[in-house]
Amino acid sequence: QLQPVESGGGLVQPGGSLRLSCLVSGVTLDYYVIGWFRQTPGKEREGVSCISSSDGSSDGATDYADAVKGRFTISRDNAKNMVYLQMNSLKPEDTGVYYCAVDHVWSLTCGVGLLNEYQYWGQGTSVAVSS
Repeated sequence: QLQPVESGGGLVQPGGSLRLSCLVSGVTLDYYVIGWFRQTPGKEREGVSCISSSDGSSDGATDYADAVKGRFTISRDNAKNMVYLQMNSLKPEDTGVYYCAVDHVWSLTCGVGLLNEYQYWGQGTSVAVSS
């Protein structure tokens, strides 16, 4: 199966930064829509950000949850089969397990609310924002 592998989580103080990475092996990554999601205690899994398929002239459209707009940036390096989530100005409410997910259906758009469209999920990487 196609299984994304996340890394880069850890403990950080409020206002700090982390860069999460997602490795998606064995595919031509350009074709895939990638999403980042997070799970916090007592809450349902929620979409954080996504990036659509690349079309040769664009690295993909992006979408962000309102709670992270202006602080998080999603990007992809197709040559390395990597997707990144740069997280700046972290807040305690950003704490949770972050998951990378893959939608194998090619699309030039994506939306963070479309959780059920992703077929392949990683095991997650834990992020804790605390003093």
